[in-house]
Amino acid sequence: MQEATMPKLPLTPDMLWPIEEYKEEGLYFYLEATREILPNGRVDVENYGEMIMLGSYSYLGLIGHPKINEAAKAAIDKYGTGTHGVRLLAGSLTLHNELEERIARFKQTDAAITYSSGYVTNLATISGLLRKGDTVISDKLNHASIVDGCMLAMANHVRFRHNDMAHLERRLQEARKASTSSRVLVVADAVFSMDGDIINLPEMHRLCKKYDAYLMIDEAHSIGVLGETGHGIEEHFGMPPDTIDIKMGTLSKTIPSAGGYIAGNNELITFLKHEARAFIFSAALPPSSAAAAKAAFDVIEEEPWRVKKERENYQHFAGRLKEAGFNLLYSETAIVPVICGDVDPAAALAKYCRDRGIFVQAVVAPVVPANLSRLRACVLAAHTTEDLDYCADTMIEGGRKLGIIS
Repeated sequence: MQEATMPKLPLTPDMLWPIEEYKEEGLYFYLEATREILPNGRVDVENYGEMIMLGSYSYLGLIGHPKINEAAKAAIDKYGTGTHGVRLLAGSLTLHNELEERIARFKQTDAAITYSSGYVTNLATISGLLRKGDTVISDKLNHASIVDGCMLAMANHVRFRHNDMAHLERRLQEARKASTSSRVLVVADAVFSMDGDIINLPEMHRLCKKYDAYLMIDEAHSIGVLGETGHGIEEHFGMPPDTIDIKMGTLSKTIPSAGGYIAGNNELITFLKHEARAFIFSAALPPSSAAAAKAAFDVIEEEPWRVKKERENYQHFAGRLKEAGFNLLYSETAIVPVICGDVDPAAALAKYCRDRGIFVQAVVAPVVPANLSRLRACVLAAHTTEDLDYCADTMIEGGRKLGIIS
């Protein structure tokens, strides 16, 4: 007699998003392919044609910049399309050293290290630095890469309420009460990627000094955006360049390339180059990516008008939406969260915009709380005033029709 066997479980667990429902209702607009990147913050999207791009991280409009393109092409001509492997064994090029030196000058630190992506930069740095008995204190709304790095570390991981410095101090007091000899690391985004607000760096720095904690700031969305010349959050608050112990950034947003970096003192960078697993076991950045990133830092400093233009565009666009009655939370940067309330109105407003040639995504639960579902619009220096007015008019018109605003 044949023995009964248990039915085989499905390969994948249940998904958090009802993707098939979105598709049936015509609300699914994720992973759409861009055929061409056009001038003035526009794109040509497969199945949709030309659209105004409100989903881009190219805050200063540097994608396609001639100087950056030429640097990437020259690197391919000199080095080819790849490297010989991981940096420690055979993959280091003079170009990688030059990029890291350029980053260190831009961030006013001793040195820098580059990784293959921004995600692994946070993951590898946090998990590699912390040991059992240490404590990492993280803002509740930090990016997933920070959260995952904290979870992978063997340290005690606690959170503080978003941008709540009184709660952060209580967490620091608890950490010091538990141990006066262990290391404590406080980590936060500079600009929060879903809300567009800025961490209270002056108070955070004061508290870290008071409780002998180290400070790490993720500047993925602040380089090119914050500070009079786009150098980031320290410049924004008029604080010295040694305010932050561990300066993290990406090479895939304002910098139109790929990868991530940590800038800091020589001791930190030497440690990470010999201990961070994602550096040791990942192939080096392709030559074209390294060269493009290096050139982009030059362009930011050579063309400061872009920083000013991006800020003016944000103020114009956000001002119109606020005046119409939209809730933009505490946004004060290029990221504009257009709060729609529940999931359905957010998805409907995104479709309303999409049907009228605007590329903007709905961000809903579980990424954000369901009652704070939103459109996530990113304002670029490349956008024209006319296009931003069209986008604002469309959102206001759709918001009124859908009952999001009165």
